[in-house]
Amino acid sequence: MNKYCIVLRQFAFWMLFAFVCRVFFLLYFHEQLSNLCISDTLKVFIYGMRMDASMAAYICSLPLLIFIAQLWITDLNILKKFSRFYVWTVIMVCALINIINFNIYREWDTLISYKVVDMFLDSPHLAIASAASSPIFLSIFILLFLSIVGFFLAKKLRIYQPVTNIAGIKWYQKLTASGGLLLMLFLLIRGGWGLTPLNPSMVYFAVAPFPNHAATNVAWYFMYDIVHAKGLKKNPYKTMEENEAKRVIAPLMTRSSNASLSILNTKRPNVVFIILESFTADLVESLGGEKGVAPRLEQVIKDGLLFDHVYASGDRTDKGMIAILSAFPTQSSQSIIKNIHKQAGLPSLVADFARAGYRTSFYYGGESEFYNFKGYMLSHGCQKIVDQQHFPLWAARSKWGVYDELTFTKQLNQLSKAKEPFFSVLLTLNNHEPFDLPVPHKFGDDNLPNLFRSTAYYTDSVLYNYLEQAKKTAWYKNTLFVIVADHGHRLPLEQWESNNPKRYHIPLLFFGGALKASFRGKRNDIIGNQVDIANTLCSQLSFDATHYVWSRDLLNPRTIPFSFFTWSDGWGVVKMNESIAYDHIGEHVSYYKGDRYCYKRKCTLLKEGKAYLQEVYHQYLAY
Repeated sequence: MNKYCIVLRQFAFWMLFAFVCRVFFLLYFHEQLSNLCISDTLKVFIYGMRMDASMAAYICSLPLLIFIAQLWITDLNILKKFSRFYVWTVIMVCALINIINFNIYREWDTLISYKVVDMFLDSPHLAIASAASSPIFLSIFILLFLSIVGFFLAKKLRIYQPVTNIAGIKWYQKLTASGGLLLMLFLLIRGGWGLTPLNPSMVYFAVAPFPNHAATNVAWYFMYDIVHAKGLKKNPYKTMEENEAKRVIAPLMTRSSNASLSILNTKRPNVVFIILESFTADLVESLGGEKGVAPRLEQVIKDGLLFDHVYASGDRTDKGMIAILSAFPTQSSQSIIKNIHKQAGLPSLVADFARAGYRTSFYYGGESEFYNFKGYMLSHGCQKIVDQQHFPLWAARSKWGVYDELTFTKQLNQLSKAKEPFFSVLLTLNNHEPFDLPVPHKFGDDNLPNLFRSTAYYTDSVLYNYLEQAKKTAWYKNTLFVIVADHGHRLPLEQWESNNPKRYHIPLLFFGGALKASFRGKRNDIIGNQVDIANTLCSQLSFDATHYVWSRDLLNPRTIPFSFFTWSDGWGVVKMNESIAYDHIGEHVSYYKGDRYCYKRKCTLLKEGKAYLQEVYHQYLAY
């Protein structure tokens, strides 16, 4: 066993060094530390350990591979000097990253990122000017002190010692040890065996940014940000001058001064968003979809206001979440929610309602770290996050998390105890591969379309039961439910390619006791998008919506019918009697529906789509 202690000692050293770096961060920003209670200070270290372990595993990868090689090649001689050089180099690099981060955080309240390196490489004089006020001598002192502490701890833990006494190990012992160590390394790097690999959101635990930033392993995050930095510098969708692009899309985004239709009987209702996973319009009979797949939603539609020509902004949940709650269109090849710095700069309904005095919450039966949901919610002031960790271990679960019925029930029970007014978001998960259910599949499980129909039928059932139970509560009469899908799907019809607008057609329904009786059972047929929900809702509540620059009021008669969607390196536009899709990689129109004899209209539509995506991506880069 002693021969394996060198591996454990190396891992323990890097964990200890990360601990020391975090202590220095907290001491450096002791003014903000004074605002944390003891429990939150402890959480900084506890939550940070997972990312520390991942970084330690990354650093130990090379020494571990050398160790395994020595197990099999007994006469392999790896110099002790190389081990010392490797450790000292990594210590100094990590210390330097932390010192640079100290000064960046002091200036900008953000962690070191690829953007900092890019700024220095692109404009060194601006980077130097930005750092001109940094305490140079203090930084050098801390850099040297951290390095010396690292060297001292490395020597005390004897992590340079060569591997000895390995000649007598049996081949099967070597195989077991090699496989076990590699598996452990993989799990530590990945952050565990859960569905979602480690991401910055997993160390977030507070609404305030400082404790979350303090819990983040700076070296790990810097490496992560560089790996995910593709597209942060150049706009790949630029096809015209910026002024020209703004001129082209301006008519589409014009906001009329005419008053919006007033559909609510109160200006301060509770608002509950129900975001349905993959609930495409093809599942909804009222939207031209199949009959019998969502029969209970049809009953709900009869008592709500249905927007029947609304399209998803993108093709995944991470993009739909941002489009719905931040009114920011999808960026085709990028996903802004994954970048903690950029998404934190977005406007958000969560933040708006929190500032208005609402109690805010987010419910999801899976891992809230998935697609950085937790990080997004906390960054925008969400006061309560409930995910699969808040359910008992014996609760029925699918691969993605607890079944939707349990999530709906928990939200219903907790909202009944919550102080009004409240703003709550619930994201379902069962209508997703592998389409697991706690009940028999209504349409069978012989093929994917029927599996999809069955999980949609299940979601439809639990949604209806939830709403029926909500009607019995005291808060229902003052509540508006916004029911919308996160994105469309190729199933169940398996007809629509990524470039077909019908793939993005989704339901949007306003429902509840706060809806005026005169609008129940009505339809709104304006062509719109998920990004338009924010402005539409804000207009009803007299909230300022000017920061939602991409959002229009669907209840304003002067709003131009228009919708824009993207998939990976492609985009599409839907207008009154025409639609178009463009393949950015192939640089060609891949779909067109309209007057084929009116070449001018087709060119106009094409230019509008190009200008729209160019400006969206331009703003994405600016965040």
